[in-house]
Amino acid sequence: MDDALDTNAASGALSGCRVVVPESRALDMFCDILARQGAQVIRCPLVSVQRLEDHSAVDAWIGRLVAGEHDSLLFYTGEGVDRIVERAGEISARDAVVEALARLPKLVRGPKPVAALRRLGAADNIVRSDPPTTDGLLAMIDRLDVRGTAIGVQLYPGAPEERLATTIRRRGAEYDPVLPYAYASDEADLAVEGVIRRMAAGEADWIAFTSQSQVQRLLDVAERRGIRPLLDQALGAVRIAAVGPITEQAVHEAGGEVHIRPEENFHMKPLVAEMARHMRAAT
Repeated sequence: MDDALDTNAASGALSGCRVVVPESRALDMFCDILARQGAQVIRCPLVSVQRLEDHSAVDAWIGRLVAGEHDSLLFYTGEGVDRIVERAGEISARDAVVEALARLPKLVRGPKPVAALRRLGAADNIVRSDPPTTDGLLAMIDRLDVRGTAIGVQLYPGAPEERLATTIRRRGAEYDPVLPYAYASDEADLAVEGVIRRMAAGEADWIAFTSQSQVQRLLDVAERRGIRPLLDQALGAVRIAAVGPITEQAVHEAGGEVHIRPEENFHMKPLVAEMARHMRAAT
């Protein structure tokens, strides 16, 4: 693992704090935000988003979208919006896809797909779940009249597809899912184990989670390498920051205690701001 300690902006609210950052996409941006607050950043890229090897299912879904076979769309992630549009561009369908995204009603789980749609000029006709969780989405679908319609659903790897499909079909709608990207581990299990051991040994002050998949990756490695008790020790030895309620729930299910998370605006900058406020209040 490439440990990089960023020591710029030593006068910030996080000056001297050693923060484990398990992030891949936007890793440099997150590290820069933390470094500006004076943190020493321990990079641990646990999860990365990768292209699919086989795009045939995505291409077929895009074809149905462009042909007008969907009455509404459901997006879990901003990454999903971006990947669908990216692939549409590769098969000469970008303009038609963006037009469909702008025209159709959209159900979204949280702020990231809204931001992705806004960048495309397709942020009208959006209903956001409250809370921004799968349970929130299911409750929202139960309130809507979707009988006789077809819903195009963007999934993410590990999404609770069975619950979503069951609810949509029970409400009398057609369920048409697409999974436009994959997750892959950036680091070997041994390197991830090294991070767990460093946290357990008191060599870090914080770990900042920005997705539930990062938490799951730590659990998977700990189970495979027979060090689950060590992971419990590691999570108890650091302060834990979670970017939002979904990630917070994953931490709790893993046996950790979240010390801070933003009350709203579940993004990296508000997360770091909450960490800084926590540290200022503690001094």
